[in-house]
This record gives sequence, structure tokens and C-alpha cells, in this order.
Amino acid sequence: MQTSFIRKIIFDEKSRALLIQTLVIGLFAVFIYLIAQQTSYNLEKRGISTGFDFLNIAAGYDISIRLIPFSSEDTHLRAYFVGLLNTLMIAVCGCILATILGFLVGIIRLSSNWLFRNIAYVYVEFTRNVPVLLQIILYYSILLNLPKIKQAFVIFDTFYLTNRGLFSPSPIFKEGFSLVFWSFIFAIVFSILLKRFLKKKQEQTGKQYPIFFINSAIIIFTPILFFYIMGMPLEFDSPVLKGFNFKGGMVIRPEFLGMLFGLSIYTAAFISETVRSGIISVSKGQREASQALGLKSSFVMRLIVIPQALRVIIPPLTSQYLNLTKNSSLGIAIGYADLVHGFGGISLNQTGRAIEIMLIVMLTYLSISLTISLFMNIYNKSVQFKGNA
Repeated sequence: MQTSFIRKIIFDEKSRALLIQTLVIGLFAVFIYLIAQQTSYNLEKRGISTGFDFLNIAAGYDISIRLIPFSSEDTHLRAYFVGLLNTLMIAVCGCILATILGFLVGIIRLSSNWLFRNIAYVYVEFTRNVPVLLQIILYYSILLNLPKIKQAFVIFDTFYLTNRGLFSPSPIFKEGFSLVFWSFIFAIVFSILLKRFLKKKQEQTGKQYPIFFINSAIIIFTPILFFYIMGMPLEFDSPVLKGFNFKGGMVIRPEFLGMLFGLSIYTAAFISETVRSGIISVSKGQREASQALGLKSSFVMRLIVIPQALRVIIPPLTSQYLNLTKNSSLGIAIGYADLVHGFGGISLNQTGRAIEIMLIVMLTYLSISLTISLFMNIYNKSVQFKGNA
């Protein structure tokens, strides 16, 4: 019985592969355990405390850029969440801006206009071959050389651009605004369902519907309608110059703008090449056939070329989103209060818990990257060609 079992493991390919994988995982687990034990022993021998109890200790420092209230009396755990939100803010804004700019430059690179095409080429080649850290420092330095508070650039008598940042009105949400917000969410969901319904009806009857204009009207006018029904529950607190600084309103710091410009412009150069390669992958015959049917160039690009190019664009686009998110940790070079600068820098120096803090930061970036990959893979499957197996 034992002989046949051993023989099955040795000669059966699946059983042998399972055994090898189990041994590798076991050896890796033992290796990690031994390292953890040795590290714990070395730290204890040197009198260095370990654990995560420091998360409930007062941070003792302030963070200038924050989306939630924070003071020096708050804990290191709250400092972690402030840094996490700042990291997510720069990642989301950077991905959106880089995608828009990348698609525009990628299409311009294929333009028949010699001047635009070569300007886009110079931008791509220059940006891709200069380290992103240098570009971030460059844009940050430019922002710091803007006029001082009293010589601020005034934009539409509302916005003030200075070397301390962009001062703008701050929204004040009153009672009833939540209903306006949820009406906007409902309009988006309804427009998605309506788009699917009209596409199916178009496939059945052949009749075309202005889906884009219908959905745009629903998304725009639904929250506007509820906004007026609820008595316009939104006011703005405008910045006013008092003394040596502006009072009221809100300010977008030069650290955030420097990071946003640096990461977006750098990543957009790579996205533009991804978009260009995706468009080129669509056969020229399909464009010619579309034009022969009398479709306008804008319709050919939006309805024929881009949907097919997306299956080539999405996988490398996912990598660029991941790169931009991880590159946001470079904000420490210009003082942007992201996860690495605050929690991974100041909190680490104050508590001395380097292993614990670095472990938390690494796991956080891993979780963010896996989440981005998950959603992009779901979207990638939705745009792939579907056919019978």
C-alpha cells in the first residue's frame, strides 16, 4: 500500500508537482519564521522594543496637507490614514490627468500635421528619458518661483496663484446636499443601464440612438435639478487677503501641484506610446471600410478604432497606473505629506519602529497595487473580443 502510494508520488506528474510545490512553500515559511525569530532576538538583546502599540501614541507633529482633520495630539495611526489619503489623492488625480494627456498625445503622434506630430514626438522622447524625480523637482522649483502673496496672479477674481499654492473658494455643504450627491450617483448608474438597453435595441432594430448625448444630459441635468429643488444647499467661502496671507477658502499646496505635474506628465509620455501602438494594431482596412460607408473621422476613431485598440492598450496601461502610484512615494523629496513622508518618515524617526512601520507601508502599497490590478483586469475582460470557443 505504502509502496504504491510512494510510486504514485514519484511517477505521477500531478502528484510530483504538488509535492514539490508543498515542499517549496514549507521551506519558504520556515525561512521567514527563522528570520523573524532571529530579528526578534537581536532587537530584544539590544533593548529595542517591538510591537504595534506605538500606533496609539500621540504623533507630536503636524501635517500641512490633509483631507481629514489632524493635529500634533492625534495618534500615529491617524497620521497613517492622513498619509494614505494623500497618497490615494495624488494617485487618482495623477492617473486621470495622465490618461487624458496620454490619449491626446498618442492620437497627435499619428496626426498628418507635421508640426503637431513632431512636437508630440519631442515631448515623448524628452520626458521618457529624464528621471521622474528630476522632473518633480523642476516643476516644484518653478512653482516656488511664482509671485509672493501680495503680488499673486488673480484668475477670474476668484483664484489666486502664488508661491504658497493656488488659493480658491472652499465649498460649504448645507443640509440637503447629500440628496444632490446621491442623485448624481443614481444618474450615473441609470445611464450605464440605459446605454446597455439602447445598444441591445440598436442591435435588434438597426436604429441608432444618440446614446452619448442622452447619457450626458442625464448625468449633468439630474443633479442640477435636485440642486435647485433642495434650495441650492451649497455655498463658497472665498479667500480674502488679510495681512501677509489669505484667510478663508482653501489652498492647493505647491508640493501637491509639483507631484501632480511631475507624475502625470512623465506617465503620460509612456501612455501615449501605448495608445499609439494600440491604434496602429487596428488594421488599416477597417478604417478604409468605415470611411467607404460614409462615417466621419471622429466616428471612425470613437466607434471602430478605439474599441478595438483598447484590448492592446489596457494591459500596459495597468502597468503605468501601478508605476505612477508607486512613484508617488518620491514626494518625500519635495516634502509632499504622503504615506512615506509622514508615517514612513517622521513617525519612524520618532518611534524607532522601523520594521513595523516599513512592513505596514509595504503592505499598504501592495494592497493598493493589487486593487488597481483587480479593477483593471475586470475592465480588460469587458473590452476583449468575445466569440464562441
